[in-house]
Amino acid sequence: MTASTNGFWRNAENGSNNGNARLTLDDVTVVDHSLLKRAVGAMALGNAMEWFDFGVYSYIAVTLGKVFFPSSSASAQLIATFGTFAAAFLVRPVGGTVFGPLGDRIGRQRVLAMTMIMMACGTFAIGLIPDYATIGILAPVLLLVARLVQGFSTGGEYGGAATFIAEYSTDKRRGFMGSFLEFGTLIGYVLGAGTVALLTATLSESALLSWGWRVPFLIAGPLGLVGLYIRMKLEETPAFRREVEAREAADKAQPQPTFRQMLAQQWRPLVLCVGLVLIFNVTDYMALSYLPSYLSATLHFNETHGLFLVLIVMVLMMPMTLAAGHLSDTLGRKPVMLAGCIGLLVLSIPALLLIRTGEMLPVFGGLLILGTLLSCFTGVMPAALPALFPTSIRYGALAIGFNVSVSLFGGTTPLVTAWLVEATGNLMMPAYYLMGASVIGMAAVAALRETARKPLPGSAPCVASHAEAHAVLRGHRVAEELDNDEEYAVAMQV
Repeated sequence: MTASTNGFWRNAENGSNNGNARLTLDDVTVVDHSLLKRAVGAMALGNAMEWFDFGVYSYIAVTLGKVFFPSSSASAQLIATFGTFAAAFLVRPVGGTVFGPLGDRIGRQRVLAMTMIMMACGTFAIGLIPDYATIGILAPVLLLVARLVQGFSTGGEYGGAATFIAEYSTDKRRGFMGSFLEFGTLIGYVLGAGTVALLTATLSESALLSWGWRVPFLIAGPLGLVGLYIRMKLEETPAFRREVEAREAADKAQPQPTFRQMLAQQWRPLVLCVGLVLIFNVTDYMALSYLPSYLSATLHFNETHGLFLVLIVMVLMMPMTLAAGHLSDTLGRKPVMLAGCIGLLVLSIPALLLIRTGEMLPVFGGLLILGTLLSCFTGVMPAALPALFPTSIRYGALAIGFNVSVSLFGGTTPLVTAWLVEATGNLMMPAYYLMGASVIGMAAVAALRETARKPLPGSAPCVASHAEAHAVLRGHRVAEELDNDEEYAVAMQV
């Protein structure tokens, strides 16, 4: 496992079975550029399809409230719809607990194919559910069941996809490559928002309520098949293949630690993971999921106009996300994420005041401020989070930590914020919520160890060429000689 101060020693403390061993050229992974592009593209496209499925629910929440909860007031409908939205997040840790360790045991690629098909089935099923007027209370019950299937499958998605890209990427460009995962997420959100905006703009309210709302959910079936095909064509990551080889070469007589035992040793990275995911997902679900409904249901802003503005913001976030990933490779992960946290603390109130004006340009300005700050997290988290854990438990630990945080804080953001606005009558609650999350985010970032341009824990250096591999080896030899000289000097002084 790679883990000394210079990042080149294999360290048993971090989970390696090899003890301290001198780095050799065979230990350095030279990444095949074509395989890297395929891996990043497949994860980004698969993530886009997955989050199209998951995101559509947010953008059509007001209509779903009328279809499945028709006897309630507009605010109560929104809260009930987001309650069903939040319910899916309650089972995400269960999905993470199942899929994550499974991905560490049988491989990342197989599990990611499973999560893709499950998400597609859950979303497709929503489009087939009869409305409340047809089957009564059974309609929202079936909606809840379909959402639970979605949540269970999503529990294994992000941790696996982030792990897959991180383990395929070179150490120098892991931030930039990882940012394509969230680039794919934004594509999914844009497609979801665009589909809903198109439907609401072209269909009458009666048509939208009777059949139009089903269209984006039914699209999930063929999208899922495409995503499944893409992921089935991938090869397993080099880091996981090395891990499997190490397991097979290990002494069979010596009992291997269980996943639970290894996870117990990783409590500090798990706490950091929860804190980082909290600020990331609270901002994400506030800006891209709750505020479109807040605009229409609470501020009575034109629903189509609101979706159109969010759509533009997400399109602008795509290059900003890639830029943030690139910046994290040059400046470091911590400075970029810290800038996002400080920005939220300072700018959340001004952004929401702009949104509350109800005028097109100020609303767009407020949403763009939040979108820009969100890009500081979307561009960095896919590289920062996998670097918290060693290869042997990376998928499982990340899936559990990520989904516990999302379930408790991220997915509940629309529900809790809608309830706070309704209970207090204070329309500034979304800003206060973001500011509270930013304080927790700053604490987590401050405690984080910088991982930019360093090997992943549990992995040897990952480079782009054989020449770079030789350069890494030479650098290691020089560092080793300096360490020996220092040890000799200390010994002579003694």
